[in-house]
Amino acid sequence: MATAIRPIGHEERLSLVDHLEELRTRLIISGAVLAVAFAVCFWQNNTLLHVINRPLEKVRQGQVQRGEGTAGQAGVTQQAVLKVSAEVQDIVRILDAPDAHLPASVRSQLRAQLAGLRAATAKIPAVPQSEKLTVLGVGESFTTTVTVVFFFALIVSLPVILYELYGFVIPALRPSERRAVAPLLAAVPALFVVGVAFGYFVVLPAALHFLVNFNSSEFNILVQANPYYQFAATVLLAMGLVFQVPVAILGAARAGIVTPAQLRKGRRYAIVACAAVAAFLPGDAVTLILETVPLYVLYEASILLATFVARRDAARSSRAAAGSPRQDPPSSPGGGAGEGGPEASPSSGGSGPASGATVESTATDPSVSAIIDHTDSTLTD
Repeated sequence: MATAIRPIGHEERLSLVDHLEELRTRLIISGAVLAVAFAVCFWQNNTLLHVINRPLEKVRQGQVQRGEGTAGQAGVTQQAVLKVSAEVQDIVRILDAPDAHLPASVRSQLRAQLAGLRAATAKIPAVPQSEKLTVLGVGESFTTTVTVVFFFALIVSLPVILYELYGFVIPALRPSERRAVAPLLAAVPALFVVGVAFGYFVVLPAALHFLVNFNSSEFNILVQANPYYQFAATVLLAMGLVFQVPVAILGAARAGIVTPAQLRKGRRYAIVACAAVAAFLPGDAVTLILETVPLYVLYEASILLATFVARRDAARSSRAAAGSPRQDPPSSPGGGAGEGGPEASPSSGGSGPASGATVESTATDPSVSAIIDHTDSTLTD
């Protein structure tokens, strides 16, 4: 269990059975966290459905206020009924007045009718309600709810799942590689959440506003629950993945595939690529601009990060090179082992084989068995 809580060190050695045991433990932890998140989300499924339905409800409210679609026509009828009820109540109150000179029995009947009219009018909502999502099958409401709950549970438990994945694969990396990968992996869930939030508050409402209102006067649009949730999940996941652009670019820069200078030269191509990605997402021209601008901002942020990391790595390399000791032997004026000394030249007073033996012995130290058996060349010579 401890191996699933903390990553294993690079120097630790595990057998195949230990690796399988670690993988099993990490999968159990990830599954348990996902199950707990699913239980909590299922407990609050009404709130989650309201959250995911909110962008569509805003669009449908606009249709209701304009009297478009089935809900709009029902809203117009609802407002007309409320208006007629208010006018009838005013007429009954006028007839019930003492100066109307009506018989007491008639006035009593009018009061009874007025009370019944008020009770019936109180049941009519004062604000027109938009249509709810449509389901066709008997169990579709349950399966659709489970799908939405699982989607939210996966988002909630994503940091723990990524940490367990990180803990399983990180022992294969050296400490230097681990320091380079750790910030990128930590940025993945944060950027994913930011992308999902941007898709929920900006992209999804704009796309729904365009698609639902397109030729709405010619069609009776009944939005089914399952296709709508699939559409919303696709948009949110796409934005979450698109916001991983800085991680991908920074990883490519640290791997030496691209350089910050190349990224700066490719700005014009990046604008075209961002516009192309935004064009594949649903929406109109306004939505295209709303999606292109943040994508390009992410590209510029990636350039800044890549430049910062490159300068930091260059500074570390410079400090490491400046702090490493030199390997050249020191020179001495008296003829030591340095340059110009008697042992550095074959014509000096020193013995050639002796100096050669010295160089050879420093290059390779003889083993104990070689010394005992007199098989080392420096000993036999």
